[in-house]
Amino acid sequence: MTDLLWPGDARAGDLCSDASVLAALLRVESAWIDTDLSALAGPADLPALASAAEEGGNPVIPLLALMRSRGADERLHQGLTSQDVLDTALVLCLLQAKDQLLQDLGSHVRLLAALADRHRHTDMAGRTLTQHAVPITFGLKAASWLQSVLDARDAVTAATLPVQIGGAAGSLAAVVALEGSPDRAVARVAATAARLGLPLHQPWHTGRAPFTRLGDALVTCTDAWGRIAADVLTLTRPEIGELSLAVTGGSSAMPDKRNPTLAVLVRRAALAAPPLAATLHTAAATMVDERADGAWHVEWATLRTLARRTVTAGSQTTDLLTGLRVDAARMAATLAAARPGIDAEQRKYETAATPDLDAGRAGRAVSSGSAGPDLDAGRAGRAVSSGSAGPGADAGRAGRAVSSGSAGRAASSGIAGPGADSGSAGHAASSGIAGPGADSGGAGRAVSSGIAGPGDDSGRAETGGAHAAGSEGAPATGARGAPTAGSYRGATDEIIDAALARAGE
Repeated sequence: MTDLLWPGDARAGDLCSDASVLAALLRVESAWIDTDLSALAGPADLPALASAAEEGGNPVIPLLALMRSRGADERLHQGLTSQDVLDTALVLCLLQAKDQLLQDLGSHVRLLAALADRHRHTDMAGRTLTQHAVPITFGLKAASWLQSVLDARDAVTAATLPVQIGGAAGSLAAVVALEGSPDRAVARVAATAARLGLPLHQPWHTGRAPFTRLGDALVTCTDAWGRIAADVLTLTRPEIGELSLAVTGGSSAMPDKRNPTLAVLVRRAALAAPPLAATLHTAAATMVDERADGAWHVEWATLRTLARRTVTAGSQTTDLLTGLRVDAARMAATLAAARPGIDAEQRKYETAATPDLDAGRAGRAVSSGSAGPDLDAGRAGRAVSSGSAGPGADAGRAGRAVSSGSAGRAASSGIAGPGADSGSAGHAASSGIAGPGADSGGAGRAVSSGIAGPGDDSGRAETGGAHAAGSEGAPATGARGAPTAGSYRGATDEIIDAALARAGE
């Protein structure tokens, strides 16, 4: 099956093609009488069957005529109606789509879980309504993608597709007549379902929840992938450049173009899928009598199109995530350039405290002035200041001191002096110059829009977007007096861990 106007459609293979639908119709008729009828029709008959289907409005009627002309068993189709055969055949086709989707969703879960964990401390600018909002990490963004994919996996798993056999008007009257009792009629339906590997269900000729539920699950998939694609399309723009793709597309006119084609095509599917599911709901809501006049008929091609496009998008999303490249240095540079404005929310919640505050009782001292010489930062736990931590502040015991002057873990818009010893502080972040004696000890990372001095033992430094490997510590993004990473990350680690735990279930 080919489709020039839906690039990538070949990824769906023979799913719901005319040939596969014909094979499914033959399987249903075979299962009903427990006799193999597959040799009575084949792909060569498709043009004639498609043409003849117009007269009766469905393909089952001409197929039965063809099979009988070729010597089919006289029990063929006895007790069934066209809707029984066509609905159940579509179920068999859609199960193939469901299996393929669960495979791809499993790959997405593994890839996104690895991204979220690897980049849980890769700082970047969060954005809302297209503008910088607050600092986040790329791991948090990946964890959010992961949660949506997990929702999609749950929806696909829960979308049960049962057998549909009810006879002419859903009462199994003909089957009861053939079998001699209602119990034997139901037993025959159950035996047919078992041969096809389908769950047993009461007739659902005009109650179309199995199909609408699957349609909703497919859209839940494209919604999740569309979100990812939209973010990728934004962050791969040259003026942002925080993400890139290993495989890109070209242009017929501009040889220099490197288009994020996979993301474009995935987003296309996300835009097209909801109206198709809406068609299924519209059909379900307008079912009348015991077989609908048009509402039933509109489902067939809609289901095929939605299933093929969703399977195609799932495969494309696998390739997109496999080839996704994260530029942590570019993210850090963008974040540094967004300061101090991007830290406004964090500063809003800082409260003033006096220099004489007993930090042993307070747990945390926050000051817009200066922490005096007698402040025991060892008891303080954390001191946050836009002034300076006095000479008596013991940053080695403090655990964390944040200041625009000099302190243990310093975020500064000035100069961290030669004597500033952060001990086990974790970070130094500055938009100025970290002096020769600034020892960040276990800092792990210093981020600066200025210059990290020769004595800056941070393991990893990011300056103006330059990225040096070797960090094992938790990154800060501090510049121009930014709050420390631990303060603006909030519950990021907990949110990521929750997503990873759910992925492992």
